Amino acid sequence: MKITHTEIYMFKIPMVPFTIATGTMYFAQNVLIKIHTDEGITGLGECSAFPMIVGETQISCYHHAKDFAAFWKGKNPLAITERLLELDQIIAGNYTIKSAFDIALYDIAAKAAKLPLYAFLGGKQKAIESDLTIGIDSPEKMAEQAFTYREQGVSILKVKLGKDPATDLKRIELIRNKIGPIIKLRIDANQGWSKEEALPVLQSLAHFDIEFCEQPMHKYYDDYLPALCAASPIPIMADESVFTHHDARKLIANKACHLINIKFSKSGGIHEAVKIADLAAQHSMACMMGGMLESRLALSAKMHFAMAHDNVQYYDMDTCLLGHLDDPIMGGVQFTGMHLTINDAPGHGADVDPSYLSKLEHCVV
Repeated sequence: MKITHTEIYMFKIPMVPFTIATGTMYFAQNVLIKIHTDEGITGLGECSAFPMIVGETQISCYHHAKDFAAFWKGKNPLAITERLLELDQIIAGNYTIKSAFDIALYDIAAKAAKLPLYAFLGGKQKAIESDLTIGIDSPEKMAEQAFTYREQGVSILKVKLGKDPATDLKRIELIRNKIGPIIKLRIDANQGWSKEEALPVLQSLAHFDIEFCEQPMHKYYDDYLPALCAASPIPIMADESVFTHHDARKLIANKACHLINIKFSKSGGIHEAVKIADLAAQHSMACMMGGMLESRLALSAKMHFAMAHDNVQYYDMDTCLLGHLDDPIMGGVQFTGMHLTINDAPGHGADVDPSYLSKLEHCVV
């Protein structure tokens, strides 16, 4: 099998503004690729650039995609390891756009094997329930949003924090008082607290029954994480501190986290994410399947990955629910409330409405 050509799209999805500690996103800065082969199998991949976290933009992803597509033309898409090593030889880092190409290769490979992607990865169907995220706003508005979600049947809430610690405490106090004791609460500071603030904030939040806290401090304070983990009454989940399995290896060795959040946009896709999950499993560490602002296409690939790894036990798979105003995806993962399901179609099972793609800036390489 050989790659004949690749379509690349500026897959911009309008959305309600979404705010976290590092900034506000007004649209999903996504890139979609379609890799075509001489055997008629097409692989689709998508990435979602989050510049303030990964250092990539939609424009940088789009232009790097052209170089990647040109380099792969005429090559075997089933040689996944070899193809992905070539991308690292073209440019270091840039894991977000690499993840789109990775997903497309796995889509092709699973389709060629006539298997749903989870089965190709050695997994099986399992029940998955995602949390639903509340972006940063005033404490009162966030509490009202939490109550609305509770009334809609949401049972797990993830709350964005990482601004002023005193206001963050007020946010959680009002939210917990509004929703009661049954709803699970997770918090994510997105590197927002200083190394001096992190422990006092976590200690003050402990009595609100917090399941875990993601990335309390900036990743350049990773050397302070072991002490924080030892003292914190709330489990610490590493997010921005773990892009690759080498990051995970160092944090695990230093007892610098209790949990790891895996995101394709950080890892470069499925191939590296498997290494992270396997390494965590060797140390009996649970992981979460997370994401940026992907549509249901990349979310479908994440669903398959989560089903293929038993130590992926937490699911932050609400990316397309965070204010997306369009859903151009056909097939793929489906929501019943916050419960996710996917069928057994070969590959990741998702496609995009051609009429939506026809309106987007794109090129063919």
